[in-house]
Amino acid sequence: MTGAPETLPHGLPGLDPAWSRLVTAADSQGVRRTWHVLDSAAGADQRRYAGTLLCVHGNPTWAYLWRHLLARFSSPDAPPWRVVAVDHLDMGFSERTGTVRGLAQRIADLGTVTDALGLTGPVVTVGHDWGGAISLGWALRHRDQLRGVVLTNTAVHQPDGSPAPALIRLARSPGVLPAVTVRTPTFLRATLALANPRLTTPVREAYLAPYRTARRRQAVGDFVADIPLSPDHPSWPALQQVAQRLGDLADVPTLLLWGPRDPVFGGVHLRDLRARLPHARLHRFEGAGHLLAEDADVAGAVAAWLPELDRPPAPTEAAGRSGSIEALARPSGTAEALARPSGTAEVPAAGADRRPLWAALADRADDRSVALVELARGGRRVSWSLLWRRVGQLAAGLVASGVRPGDRVALLVPPGADLTAAVYACLRIGAVIVVADPGLGLAGMNRAIRSAAPAHLIAVGPGLAVARALRWPVRRIGAGPGAAALGATTLGRLVRLGAAQPELPAAPAPDDDAAVLFTSGSTGPAKGAVYTHRQLAAMRDALGGLGLPTDGGIVAAFAPFALFGPALGLASAIPDMRVTAPRTLTAAALADATAAVDASAVFASPAALRNVVDSGGTLDDRQRAALEGVTTLLSAGAPVPAALLERARELMPKAQPHTPYGMTEVLPVTDVTLDEIVDAGPGDGVCVGRPLPGVRVAVAALDADGIPADEPAEVTGVTGEIMVRAAHVKDRYDALWLTERDSSRNPGWHRTGDVGTLAADGRLWVQGRLAHVLVTADGVLTPVGIEQRVESVPRIARAAVVGVGPRGLAQVVVVAETHPGVRRAALADAELTDAVRAVAGPPVAAVLVVPALPTDIRHNSKIDRARLSRWAARVLAGGRLGRC
Repeated sequence: MTGAPETLPHGLPGLDPAWSRLVTAADSQGVRRTWHVLDSAAGADQRRYAGTLLCVHGNPTWAYLWRHLLARFSSPDAPPWRVVAVDHLDMGFSERTGTVRGLAQRIADLGTVTDALGLTGPVVTVGHDWGGAISLGWALRHRDQLRGVVLTNTAVHQPDGSPAPALIRLARSPGVLPAVTVRTPTFLRATLALANPRLTTPVREAYLAPYRTARRRQAVGDFVADIPLSPDHPSWPALQQVAQRLGDLADVPTLLLWGPRDPVFGGVHLRDLRARLPHARLHRFEGAGHLLAEDADVAGAVAAWLPELDRPPAPTEAAGRSGSIEALARPSGTAEALARPSGTAEVPAAGADRRPLWAALADRADDRSVALVELARGGRRVSWSLLWRRVGQLAAGLVASGVRPGDRVALLVPPGADLTAAVYACLRIGAVIVVADPGLGLAGMNRAIRSAAPAHLIAVGPGLAVARALRWPVRRIGAGPGAAALGATTLGRLVRLGAAQPELPAAPAPDDDAAVLFTSGSTGPAKGAVYTHRQLAAMRDALGGLGLPTDGGIVAAFAPFALFGPALGLASAIPDMRVTAPRTLTAAALADATAAVDASAVFASPAALRNVVDSGGTLDDRQRAALEGVTTLLSAGAPVPAALLERARELMPKAQPHTPYGMTEVLPVTDVTLDEIVDAGPGDGVCVGRPLPGVRVAVAALDADGIPADEPAEVTGVTGEIMVRAAHVKDRYDALWLTERDSSRNPGWHRTGDVGTLAADGRLWVQGRLAHVLVTADGVLTPVGIEQRVESVPRIARAAVVGVGPRGLAQVVVVAETHPGVRRAALADAELTDAVRAVAGPPVAAVLVVPALPTDIRHNSKIDRARLSRWAARVLAGGRLGRC
């Protein structure tokens, strides 16, 4: 049944009626058709625009999907780009033709519309869902007009061995298709229900407006039926042509915007697109799903990306800094050749002045002294020579089993010999290690692994079980017992394979990707920081400058040092503790680890250190003697109170406590000793010392609204966002183009998201996170200094300062743990509230006490102030106290 376009209803939220227009032209069969179009430049002088964003919706939406883009580029301060969003024929408010139009016809139809509109370029296509394939088809036919490509949650191919999306398979079931897509709006409503957060009723009704009757919904069913799932489908050749020709767009700037919570197009489709468009920028919006333009700020992302159209292309992200995975796969060398000392041709420099990470191990290839002791495994001891031999054999075994340079390998193995051998074997062959702390929790781990998209996983039993249960698309390699039962090959088998087939590829280049290291997730979803070999080598050198001894061992009670100890040539002991729970480290376990390698240095997180001093009374004479040999104590990961360091020095009286400041993206940045902290005295925040050699620190001053300045300034006495410049800053954030753009928008500098002040003596004071800054009626406040003053109240064990209320009028609220602790959350009594208000400084609206403040799992130290702020706002508005 045919039908003329219906009139666009009035009052659709977010849609300016002035954008609506009809375009009539002859289609490829010579039949005159009428399309409905939303056009931000309707009636305007086209010469004022730099180009056109051609937006193509999928099924079962319509051009309304792009209203945020239209609004963004219609504002007075918008980039000069026109936005055109087309309703497909038989969809939205376009003509109902009564015909079935396959993919090839849809691509031709889009060309008819752009010709009728007089678009001559430059054009950036923006596609979603089935509109992604249609927009790419148009792009390939209009290369002379094409300036860029934006894709949101779409696909051009169903990879072999993967099932078609469940929603599509269900809708395509015999007898189901017409019932759920045409006769009823079930399919449409199910699609709209995928939005996160849930669509408001007016917006949901706006999407339903063009599809009120079965006749108006016919194309919804036709679109579903047109998805080619096998070669005998009529649209298979057209889709194959699009997919196979995407290489022709290698020189076209491309942006992939993705919602990971999408039951229609998942990680398998994203990986396929990235393989076909390896030069594309990618940003994954955690928490967003299929209707990405509803779930996330797609308009803002596109506006931020458009200026890149005039910049030279950046190196590919998908293949790493080599630009080509194949280019790295040149066989060269043997496992035995790994034992050559550094400085030979086999061990190239990691940079002009840096050796590769494995150089210290190669130097000690014939050293039978202890390199590593695992206290949790009965004191298992591994020599330098055995460790290096295992690295070489495992490296060769990984290559023989199919691991290639540039492949990503996720590691879920506790610190110890197996993890160390796996890390250095992967690095040696140019594989990229993916390190996501189990402390992220199951959901956080799942997000991290799916974001990094590794091809392989090396894990112990629980990690293998999780991988199978969550259906991670990885090849599984087991470390430890039970791997075979979980369907995985084993490290032992790979070692044997490598010993028999010791061929290795050429060593990776300094600027090839080496690692994806995930943050703790304490300030939002964990982010993957990508490091090159050059940057990891620089990190090793920076860590080596923290006053570590050259002739003693180290106790690595903090995961990063479990990996960097061997790179520094330090014998390492891994204490008996749960790595995912630092506070499980006891004084006895630390002392036993210290004795195992005659350690003179200890590295532990603040939470681990707190439990060590709390359990110090259990030590026997032998254990006390072991700790008395420690000369360097390092604790980092969160602010470390001077009082805690003082108590730790009672157990390690010869130790000089250090508390270096840094983060996953750049570690370390500064260093400070306990003596220097005492010398600095009290201040507005935590004194973290002076920048290490080769590190520059600046601040971007906060304005009256708490917004940091655009440019860094190496000035003193100014509170602002801390910025760092160093050789060991991460290369980029992985699959987070927008986040990376923001953090590195000042070339050469990393914006840390921390707030602080540089003192006149060169010391840096950290005052909190930028996201936790309070903008009150009295001005901008940073939380840490207030918290330190509150913690001087005898009854306060630990405090967090949060803001409640709108920005600019936020009220200061203190949430605290107390001495003695409380069993349930409550408003503080009048005496405690008065004591807190007397020392806090700014006015305090309320004081709440809780059994425990919520902290990150990795450090057990970083307080989740955002969560506390939401809880406190709810409580103070009359809600139930409950758990924070």
